[in-house]
Amino acid sequence: MKTFNLPSKIPPYIKGFIFDIDSTLYTSPKYAFEQVDCQVREFAKLREISADEARKMVADYRKKFAEEHNGSKVSLGNTLLNFGIPIEQSIEWRKTLLSPQKFLDKDNKLIAELKTLSRKYKLICVTNNPVLPARKTLEALGVSEFFENIVGLDTCKKSKPAKEPFIYALKLLHLHPEECIAVGDRFDLDIALPLDMGMAGILVNGVEEVYQISKLCDII
Repeated sequence: MKTFNLPSKIPPYIKGFIFDIDSTLYTSPKYAFEQVDCQVREFAKLREISADEARKMVADYRKKFAEEHNGSKVSLGNTLLNFGIPIEQSIEWRKTLLSPQKFLDKDNKLIAELKTLSRKYKLICVTNNPVLPARKTLEALGVSEFFENIVGLDTCKKSKPAKEPFIYALKLLHLHPEECIAVGDRFDLDIALPLDMGMAGILVNGVEEVYQISKLCDII
C-alpha cells in the first residue's frame, strides 16, 4: 500500500472514499483477463478474424500508445474506439457478456473492512465497466450494500483517467476533492488525476491491502 497526500493517520477533514473495483476490491487474474478477452473475441467476430489476431491488434496498439505517452496505459474502451468500435458497443458487450459470479466469491474480510469504513465515511465506486456488471461484481463479493452509487462507463461515457467520472462521483457524495481519498490498483487510471484534482490517494496491490485501510483511520 502506498499513500499520497496523507499523513500517517487519515485526517479528520476526510469524509469519503472513491474506490476502483476491478483488481482493487477483488484479486482474480482469471476474471480480469475475461473482462478484456470477451470483448476482444466479439471484436474478432466483427472483423472476421481469429481471436488471436484480434488479441495481437489490441496488444500492439496498447504497446504503441504507452511508448508514445510516457508509459501511460490506454483503456480497452478507448483501444476499441481506435478500431472503430463505439463506446456504446463496448458498454453493451460488457453488460451482456460479463458474469462476475462465475469467478468471484463472497469476501468476508472485505465485508468487515467496508462495514468499518462506512461507519465514518461515504463510499462510492468509479469503474471503467458499465454500472450493471459493476453492481453484479459487488453483489458477488457481498459488498453491494456499502455502495449506494456506482459511476460507470455508461454514466459519463468516459473512461478513467478522464475527469468526468470523478467529478460526478464528488457530486453524488456532496463532497469537495480535498475531502476524499481515491483508492485503486492503477496509479495512471485511479490515482494520478484525483491527486491533480486535490484528493488524497491510496495505491493498493490487490484486495489484501484494502483490508488494511481502516488501520489508517481513527474509527470508534
